[in-house]
Amino acid sequence: MKEQSFEANLKKLEKIVAQLEDEKTDLDKSAELFEEGSALAAELSAKLKTIKFKVSEIKEKQGDLFTEEINNDDE
Repeated sequence: MKEQSFEANLKKLEKIVAQLEDEKTDLDKSAELFEEGSALAAELSAKLKTIKFKVSEIKEKQGDLFTEEINNDDE
């Protein structure tokens, strides 16, 4: 099975959040969605950390030891 792209997983997470915010979603479905959303959020966060590390490595290999902190206001 092919791994979903970051963007596809982000859209999926956004849909889950919208369903959780919908008052019509029952408790059992909400619990299921919360579990799925939590797993997706963890996967997306791990992917971002990996990319941040790779960018730092590339900059270091180029001799540019100056690194800027990447702001993530969502954390």
